[in-house]
Amino acid sequence: HKADRVAMRADNLNFIEAVERLAGEAGVAVPRATAEERGRAQRQKTLLDMLAAAAEFYEARLWSPAGGRARDYLAGRGLDEETIRRFRLGWAPEDRHALSRALGAGGGEPLLAEAGLLRMPEGGGQAYDYFRKRVMFPIGDRAGRVIAFGARTLGDEQPKYLNSPETPLFAKGRVLYGWSAARAPALRNAAGGGPGTMSAAVVVEGYMDVIALYRAGFTNAVAPLGTALTEAQLQELWRLAPEPVLCFDGDSAGERAALRALHRALPLLRPGCSLRFATLPAGEDPDSLIRGAGAAAFAEILDAARPLSAMLWQSEAGARSLDKPESWAALRARLEENWQAIADRTVRDEYRRFLLDQFYAARRRSGSPGARRNPPAPAAPPVIDAPPPPPRPAEAIRHRIALGVLLQHPFLLDEASEELVTLGFGARDPEFDRLQREILAVERQEMGLDAGALRQHLCSVGLVTTVDAALVAFAEHAGFLIRNPDPESVRRYWADLTGRIRARERADLASAAEAFGRDPSEANSRRLVAARERETQEEAAADDVAPGGQDGAEAR
Repeated sequence: HKADRVAMRADNLNFIEAVERLAGEAGVAVPRATAEERGRAQRQKTLLDMLAAAAEFYEARLWSPAGGRARDYLAGRGLDEETIRRFRLGWAPEDRHALSRALGAGGGEPLLAEAGLLRMPEGGGQAYDYFRKRVMFPIGDRAGRVIAFGARTLGDEQPKYLNSPETPLFAKGRVLYGWSAARAPALRNAAGGGPGTMSAAVVVEGYMDVIALYRAGFTNAVAPLGTALTEAQLQELWRLAPEPVLCFDGDSAGERAALRALHRALPLLRPGCSLRFATLPAGEDPDSLIRGAGAAAFAEILDAARPLSAMLWQSEAGARSLDKPESWAALRARLEENWQAIADRTVRDEYRRFLLDQFYAARRRSGSPGARRNPPAPAAPPVIDAPPPPPRPAEAIRHRIALGVLLQHPFLLDEASEELVTLGFGARDPEFDRLQREILAVERQEMGLDAGALRQHLCSVGLVTTVDAALVAFAEHAGFLIRNPDPESVRRYWADLTGRIRARERADLASAAEAFGRDPSEANSRRLVAARERETQEEAAADDVAPGGQDGAEAR
C-alpha cells in the first residue's frame, strides 16, 4: 500500500492506475473484471440505490400525518422516536401505487420489481406495490446496506408478517436481521470474556424482539427472518461470536425451534464454535419479559444458558421412558447417531466421550435389583439422568450454583458462612433451603470436612438428589473452576456470583414496588408482598444464626 501511495503522488495516478503500473513493473498480471462482471456490479449498485430510496420513502411516510396510526402502534410497543429512527422503521401506505409513483417514473417499474418492491400480476395488468398498510423494517447486509424489507400489519390481518421475495440481493435463508448493528457490540462483549459477561451474540425470534433488546441495552441481538435457522445463518452467527446464545420463546414451538437448530448445527460444529440455549418462561418472549420484569430478568436468562452438549443429552435422555434394557439400547443408538453427524473428527470424538460418560453414569444411577438404598455421595459433579425439568427462575439457578461452589470448594465455608446465611431459599425451594442449613450446621460444628466427605455427610442425611442438582448447576455454569481450582479464582467467582444474587434481589424488590406504584392491581400487590416476604425471610435467617440465636438444626 505504501508503494501504491508513492506512485499515485509521484505520477498523479489514481489507485487502479498505480496498481497497474506497479504490477507491470513487477511482471504480475492484474485481474480485470469482464464486461459481464462490470454489468452485474452496476446492476447491483442500481438495485441498492433503489432499495435505499424505498427505505427513505417509507420513513418519510411514517413521520407524515398519514403515519399516525403506525406511530401510535410503535409507541404502544414501547418504542421511542430515537429507537424508531435508529432502526429506520417506516410505513407502507394503503395506496396500491404509492411507491411505484414515487420511484417508478421514467420506466423504473422493472427495477422495482427486481428489487422485490413491486408485484407483477401473473396474468398481466398493472403492477402494484408489494408492501401496503404495514410497518416496515429495513433488512441490511453485512455492511448495513438495505437489501430487503420485513413488514408487519397493525392488527391481526394475515399474513401478519411479510418479507421481501428472493431477489439478486436477498436470500432469506442467508441473512440475519440486525447483523451489521450487532457486529461491533458482539466483538466488544467477546473481548470482555469471563463469568457473568453478557453473551457475545443473542439470537431471538423476530424483529420486535431485536429492537426490544436494543432498547434494554442488549445491542448484540439478531433474528432469522421467520424461518428456522439455516446452515448459512449459523455460519453468519459464528462470524459474530464463537458461542452465540439462542433464546427462543418458552412454549412448545420455541422448544421445537431450539431442537431443530441444535440438530442443524451438529454437522457444522468445529473446535471453538458451538451454541448455547436459553429458555424463556412459558408464555414469555424477550419483548414481554423485559416490559414486565425488566432487563435484569433477561440477563439472568442469558446467564443460565445451557451448552449445546447438555441440551442434546437432556433432549435425548428425556425423550422416552428408560425402564427396560431395550430403552437404554435405543437411547445409546440415538446418541451415536447424533455424534456421528458431527463432521469434525476432534469435536466428534469429544461428543462421543461426553455422551457415553453421561449414558453410563445415568445407567449406573438408574438403580438395579440389589442396589444399595443409600448410595455414596458422587465423587465429582454428577450428570443429568432424567428429562429436563421445567424452566426455573434464573435467580434460583444462581442459588444452586452458589451451593455447588461450596460443595466443590468447602474451604469457602470458613470465609463466607455469614454471606451464605442471608442467601435465603425458603420462598423459592424448601429442599435447597434445607441443604443450605445443613451446610451451615456442618460449618458451625467445625467438622473440617473435605469436598468428598462433605458430600458423603449430606447424602447420609437424605439430601442425595439435592446435592446432585446443586453440583449439576455448578458443573454446567462454573465448570472452569473444576479444571482450574485455584483458590483465588474460586473467591473471585464467589464474590461475583453472590454480588449478582443480591443485586437481583434488590432489583426484584425495586421493580415490584415500581410496578405497584404504576398500577396498584391485585397481581402487582401480590408481587410486591412476595418480594418483601423474601427479604424478611432472609433477614430472619440471618437472625437465626447470629451469635446467641437459634441455629438451623435447632430451628428444625
